[in-house]
Amino acid sequence: MKQEVHAFRMAPPPQAVDGNKPMGPSLPRLSLFEWNDSPWSPGPLRELIIESLSRAIRWGGMLRGLIEPFRAFLAGSGATEVIELGAGAAGPSEVLIGELLRAGATPPRFVLTDLLPQPEAWAEAAARHPSFVSFEPSPVDATRIPPALAEGRARVMINAFHHFSPDLARAILADAARGSSGIFLSEGFERNPLGFLPMVPVGAAALLANPLLARRSRAAKAWLTWATPIAVAASVWDGVVSTLRVYSEAELREMVAPLGDAFTWEYGTYRFPLGGKGYYFFGVPAR
Repeated sequence: MKQEVHAFRMAPPPQAVDGNKPMGPSLPRLSLFEWNDSPWSPGPLRELIIESLSRAIRWGGMLRGLIEPFRAFLAGSGATEVIELGAGAAGPSEVLIGELLRAGATPPRFVLTDLLPQPEAWAEAAARHPSFVSFEPSPVDATRIPPALAEGRARVMINAFHHFSPDLARAILADAARGSSGIFLSEGFERNPLGFLPMVPVGAAALLANPLLARRSRAAKAWLTWATPIAVAASVWDGVVSTLRVYSEAELREMVAPLGDAFTWEYGTYRFPLGGKGYYFFGVPAR
């Protein structure tokens, strides 16, 4: 699988990749709302969007291309346990565990955390993967991980970094550089609304099936999905807006530039079915 990788220790000026053309998307980053992370959004609607996305990631094999860079991150960090920040319903971590086992690799132990924890969903994930999943049931601020939780662990955030404002995003990276053995970020697209299209076929199937597969609020989710256009409209909105909220390579490099040279940072892209293209960005201690 072809991947594009740019490694660096000190973040270079954001204008340059090859010295001839500017790096990164021409579209500005837009801080628009998403239904799935808005506290005023109805709970069943937030849940069904998150559940459907987790299922689509699994059904579509959308993280398979991340396995090679994620294994490189684990090797570089030396971590056998990782804190998942913004773990949601535990979908990404479970998919990564499955893909690592499928590739013949031993997964790290994932400690699931979130500012809005979902201990019910996490307990089910831990029951399915007792050797590889545990969780912190109390809220965890990704910008200030408690030392007792952070010690000896790396950090990972899948498809969630775009939810944070630039100031909070910088704080997450700075806290990781101070108190962890590494941090791994990934998004399912770069900043281009067309990047959402490869997810639509599997995402639509996952959304339509969600009321039958949801753990709770099935009647409400069935009404939102099958009787009204609300779930489809909200999911499409969130998908397109997500592509406009993701950070570019230039912006990520700018965020880590003040952190010094204690970490080596790497940016690359990966592919998934139907022409999908996501990115990863990770930092590990410099050797």
